[in-house]
Amino acid sequence: MSRLASETKLIMEINPNSPIAEAYRTLKLNIQFSEWDRKLQVIAVTSSIPGEGKTTTISNLAVCFAKEGKKVLIMDADLRKASLHRIFSMANKVGLSNVLVNQYHASDVIRTTGVDNLSILTSGSIPPNPAELLTSPNFMEMIDELKNSFDIILIDTPPILTVSDGLIVTTLCDGVVFVIQAGKAKRHLIKKSKEKLDYAKAPLLGVVLNNKKLNKSESQYYDYELKEE
Repeated sequence: MSRLASETKLIMEINPNSPIAEAYRTLKLNIQFSEWDRKLQVIAVTSSIPGEGKTTTISNLAVCFAKEGKKVLIMDADLRKASLHRIFSMANKVGLSNVLVNQYHASDVIRTTGVDNLSILTSGSIPPNPAELLTSPNFMEMIDELKNSFDIILIDTPPILTVSDGLIVTTLCDGVVFVIQAGKAKRHLIKKSKEKLDYAKAPLLGVVLNNKKLNKSESQYYDYELKEE
């Protein structure tokens, strides 16, 4: 676990008492509060453009659920530019793409992580037809089967405005979390992404504003909370 914590962005493992870790726990609670009128078992995390922190967000969110005792699967559905395997310091020779073309069964390529209760399905080898694979019956059938083995399935998707793949995946999920990096995403791009999600009837749960600077009063509040603990 020391290697996992020191070489990746899993703040939930590195510094679970930090303000950032508390923000991830709040995100988890907000998702759970959204379950009053529907079951949220399969959740996608996406963004407008690359580099907004969706992979870091989904990885730490997965750790939050796992530490609560949930049996969690985190899946990389970015079949063009995968990054989830790097967060967990794993190879990516086989994974989701190989399952979707019937080279492997999902149970053959799902691996445990260094976090209790948390498993991972990496993206696998880069296919020539990512969008086709994600719209194939195999993908939905695989998710339905995995629901029997995991309490929560979190899916990391490609950015909405980069390729169509991300939007495809969001429509198949119970809920979608949209990540925006403060100071990076332009207003018109955020608006366009929201319009695309609305048009596809993707079940948007809410927005994560990533890398927001804490003001002085917020910093003092968290310092106080940590001292009290």
